[in-house]
Amino acid sequence: MSKSRKATQRRKAKQAAAPAPKTRRSFLAMAPYIIGGIIVAGGIGYMGISTVRADLAEQDLSNIGNGIPTIVQVHDPACGSCIILEKETRAAFSDIDDDDLAYRIASLTSDVGSEFAAKHTAGFATLLFFDADGVLTDRIHGETDRAELKTAFQAHIEENS
Repeated sequence: MSKSRKATQRRKAKQAAAPAPKTRRSFLAMAPYIIGGIIVAGGIGYMGISTVRADLAEQDLSNIGNGIPTIVQVHDPACGSCIILEKETRAAFSDIDDDDLAYRIASLTSDVGSEFAAKHTAGFATLLFFDADGVLTDRIHGETDRAELKTAFQAHIEENS
């Protein structure tokens, strides 16, 4: 192979390996992807904030006894039974109006939740039933299916009507 041919091949290889120069046109071509990424990231952030707000509201135990009967789950996020009970409780609550019965969580990972559980001598995976005045009237301990929970919740609502 001749020297000029080798030089031409090296030059072409170098040009192929070199990144394309950044131009206004190349930036504008990527703009929809950048904007789309910003929108997706913003949506995820908004959903995350909404979830955190809902979790904080659910863990607000100060409104027990405010005129609405309340169910409080004593919960440890590392406990398998607690997670199953929470899932079943949420499913049982799906048809219940928030004005009839409130659902709160006393998280054992927080000081407030731990103190609340100790005050009511309740361990993890326990549901505590409070009447409209904040008096503890009943409790369920352990994994319980949604049909049984729904029946218990309806009875609690009727007792407090």
